[in-house]
Amino acid sequence: MFKFNKKYFFLTIVLFAIEVLIALFVHDRIIRPYIGDVLVVILIYCFVKSFLELPVLAVAIFVLLFSFGIEYLQYLNIIEKLGLQESKIARTIIGTSFAWIDLVCYIVGIIITLIGEKISAKK
Repeated sequence: MFKFNKKYFFLTIVLFAIEVLIALFVHDRIIRPYIGDVLVVILIYCFVKSFLELPVLAVAIFVLLFSFGIEYLQYLNIIEKLGLQESKIARTIIGTSFAWIDLVCYIVGIIITLIGEKISAKK
């Protein structure tokens, strides 16, 4: 079950760097709010697969449910309830506002992940 995978770890690092660059330097209406959300589920998927040898679909479903859970916590205003509204790191990682479109972005990210895994498996 535990097995380090260099390929997924490398992808995790690359995706994390892209997400940081988006968070720091992109302030638009498409890449930051939508592409960032698509990429974050792929990032989480790659991170999990970096250390755990689990079936693709199981990890994809877990990541999707985890992402939905974080979005639900945003709906509940968890940042304010935890007193973290002044923490830029918490606000960036957890997020501050619920949006239905974010759920769609997470689904798109998981679909891209599953397509990528299917293509990779054929090689």
